[in-house]
Amino acid sequence: MYRILREILKNGIKTEPEPKPDASLRTRALGKDASILTGALTVRHVDAGSCNGCELEIHALNNPYYRLEGLGIGFAASPRHADMLLVTGPVSKHMEEALRKTYEAMPEPKLVVSVGDCGKEGGVFCQRKNYACKGGVGSVIPVDVEVPGCPPDPAAILQGILSALRLS
Repeated sequence: MYRILREILKNGIKTEPEPKPDASLRTRALGKDASILTGALTVRHVDAGSCNGCELEIHALNNPYYRLEGLGIGFAASPRHADMLLVTGPVSKHMEEALRKTYEAMPEPKLVVSVGDCGKEGGVFCQRKNYACKGGVGSVIPVDVEVPGCPPDPAAILQGILSALRLS
């Protein structure tokens, strides 16, 4: 340990230079219509029975690279404060009623984005309807935008969110 500390004191701390901000990501995601994000957007996320792969990609939207908060998009704990519902996973039998109640608790206009192949049509967990799976999100509540992928990358999720805003 002392040897390492002596090396640090002698040579200084050597690290990589910090990466330059990628403005092209914001430009690609927003496209020409950057005016759609003049206000704030509050999103309520519901996991209807997924494997958590899509959740990891949604959490990546909050890291410094994607800076979702910098675009004015944040997450809410209550559907009563949400402008958009972001749903992941196939709808399991036990989450069907909770998803409906969450949707009904949202104020108008209600925007719904289904994330991943499971949210779209049930994915690998619900290829055939069975007693535990009700299918994709669209079989329970109306969906405005579906983001395909297993799991979709954060940029695709961001584009899905922005596509729903363009529809409203």
